[in-house]
Amino acid sequence: MKSASREYPRADRGGCDVLCIGTAAFDVFLTVDGFPAENRKYELSGSREEGGGPAANAAFLLSQWGVPAALACVLGDDVFGTRIAAELQAVGTNLSLTELRPGYRTPLSVILVNSLGGSRTILNRLEPGEPLRLDPEAARALRPRALLFDGHQPEASLQALELFPEATTVLDAGSRRRGTELLAPEVDYLVAAEAFALAVSGLSDLDTPARQLRCLERLAEGARGRVAVTLGERGVIYLEGRELCGLPAAAVQAVDTTAAGDVFHGAFLYGLLEGRSYTGSLGLANRAAGVSVGRPGGRSSIPALEEVPGAGEDTR
Repeated sequence: MKSASREYPRADRGGCDVLCIGTAAFDVFLTVDGFPAENRKYELSGSREEGGGPAANAAFLLSQWGVPAALACVLGDDVFGTRIAAELQAVGTNLSLTELRPGYRTPLSVILVNSLGGSRTILNRLEPGEPLRLDPEAARALRPRALLFDGHQPEASLQALELFPEATTVLDAGSRRRGTELLAPEVDYLVAAEAFALAVSGLSDLDTPARQLRCLERLAEGARGRVAVTLGERGVIYLEGRELCGLPAAAVQAVDTTAAGDVFHGAFLYGLLEGRSYTGSLGLANRAAGVSVGRPGGRSSIPALEEVPGAGEDTR
């Protein structure tokens, strides 16, 4: 789809600190008391509807935390696309590189949240379509200092790497797919979920320090930048030289783990832009994700900066 289909105006500030590239989806949360079985009828104990998607949630967090951020993704010209755009524009996210594609159905996620433990099961509707292509002139006008990718629009992500070779780059590698495999060797910071790490390393689990170290070393072999792996309630692991290091997860009662990874990646990049060390940025991200899992919903669980413990401390 050519750039003429884009209908979102460029923000007046004319530029951004971060360009997030990937997917935006509309999330429908259905909360049940225990995971449902087949051929039964259940009453919901809660429900929620809001925008989501890894790159979109990261852009939302950064915008809400005062960082000029832009999002490049594809939305359909339907009610879900309209609602997603409105939420992002409400916090000041620049959508000048977001394509409103006629006839395309906006990605939709139905998320079953088990209230007894906070786990979630996600059912995605993601229709195939032509990949997003960035308008080079419009992209250059944004002048981003950093790029964040979620692997869902690899062609546009590779374009951005060529356009902004000096930008700090972060990949949210949630699962192993073509996009995450293409981008993992190209970024400064590969921050992977356990599912991606296991698939790429070939290990069956990360239950021991020896396996965690082996996993990180294998990921580092194919990466040019630094590598970290998020392990949910077990925190995050990373390498300092050849030494295995880790940060424990926050001690919280999990209500809903949806978007915790998106919060982690957005907050991690915020820390880097603020001038925090690598470990300090991971720590900030870890604590922000901890606040998120203690709340229901995805985007609505994103904390304000002042709600994150230690956010105001100088941990450089």
